[in-house]
Amino acid sequence: MITLAEENYLKAILSISLNKDGKVSTNAIAHEIGTSPASVSDMLKKLQDKKLIKYKKYKGVELSKSGKTKAINILRKHRLWETFLVNKLAFSWGEVHDVAEQLEHIKSEELVNRLDTFLGFPQFDPHGEPIPTKEGNLPKSNTVPLNELKTGTKGKVMGVTLDETSFLDYLTRLNISIGTEIKVLETIRFDQSLSIKIEKQTQHISNDVAKHLLIKIKN
Repeated sequence: MITLAEENYLKAILSISLNKDGKVSTNAIAHEIGTSPASVSDMLKKLQDKKLIKYKKYKGVELSKSGKTKAINILRKHRLWETFLVNKLAFSWGEVHDVAEQLEHIKSEELVNRLDTFLGFPQFDPHGEPIPTKEGNLPKSNTVPLNELKTGTKGKVMGVTLDETSFLDYLTRLNISIGTEIKVLETIRFDQSLSIKIEKQTQHISNDVAKHLLIKIKN
């Protein structure tokens, strides 16, 4: 039996590992969870005692086979609930994370499978992040961070790598959401910020914003 806090840590480790190679650092987990590195270290010891992770101090952490299975299941529930909240209950994409955090801990596998069926087996959540299948497989999407695109390149927003409410609200103010078509007009050499065209409007965004926007390039 694992606690809700332990489930949150497993999901955090998996989420980070999907966006980077190698082992996950204590500091990265602390940032994802919103706690101190010392608290993370204490929790990692508990997870290791339950054989849910492989952890060596100062060398990072990775999920064990059983830990990964549990983490994928939690992540699947979280992203399915986010999809349900946006598509069926008209929540905005910036509102759903905290609500889904509560719903992801519901244990009924039958409920989750019926939710998946009801939604039509979606592959990506409202933030464009892949939803694991019940077999644990993750769909792949051919996307590139916006800050890596060359001048003149056109593409469509397919996802974000940061689902903090303040970031999503900022994108909404810029009229950027999943499906928005963007053209890179210029990359500013001084700070690598970007001048972009959204429909008929020109916007200026920082490199820090651009790196979190996943784009599918139009041929």
